[in-house]
Amino acid sequence: MWCKQTFPSFGQPNTIMSLEYVTVETGETPVGCVVWLHGLGADAHDFEPIIPMLKLETPLRFVFPNAPMRSVAINNGMEMRAWYDVDSNSPLASDADIRASVASVAEIIGNQDLVRAAANRIVLAGFSQGGVIALELGLSHQQRLGGIMALSTYIHDHERLAERIGLANVETPIFMAHGLLDPLIPVTRGATARAALRSLNYAVEWREYSMGHQVCPEEVIDIGNWLNAIFASGQGT
Repeated sequence: MWCKQTFPSFGQPNTIMSLEYVTVETGETPVGCVVWLHGLGADAHDFEPIIPMLKLETPLRFVFPNAPMRSVAINNGMEMRAWYDVDSNSPLASDADIRASVASVAEIIGNQDLVRAAANRIVLAGFSQGGVIALELGLSHQQRLGGIMALSTYIHDHERLAERIGLANVETPIFMAHGLLDPLIPVTRGATARAALRSLNYAVEWREYSMGHQVCPEEVIDIGNWLNAIFASGQGT
């Protein structure tokens, strides 16, 4: 069992290639790695505080990358950390940004010095914008991953999703969760993503919560249970 005394102090930013990142290990000799992408305007420290709440049964290594700083049209051009620009007048204008972010995160999950785990022992996770990148990369990645976690998010250009996916992760477990009261990304967008995935025979575990665009305690429990199941079962091996 995970022991609170072994939990290290919060990580300090490091840099690999084009992205800064923070790493946290929950114990000695982690059995897998979770690469977790934050949402628009947040940073690599955003999800660190929930790690002790997950009640992990095996030690894991968490890698939290920082998105680049960029101007975001939907926020009046303000510069902030974002995986891609968002322009409500041109939804597909973010294509190039998304491809660049997918490539940057792919470098991270392929770097053995950083993740210290084979691909099938890596869970790719993301919240909001980060979830878009997690899905885009996870569904097209050429190696089998341990799991994909997509929180309060959607699929970019879902109508052409079938053109972008690969075969390696068709059977990879996907955990999706959304707030019923989400004012930023309505739950209907999440449900549309779920339907698109299931139509392509992906195994999606779906959860809804009475919350807005956030993470709630009940969701944290469900995330912890899902991660424990992934790594206890040796998923992907």
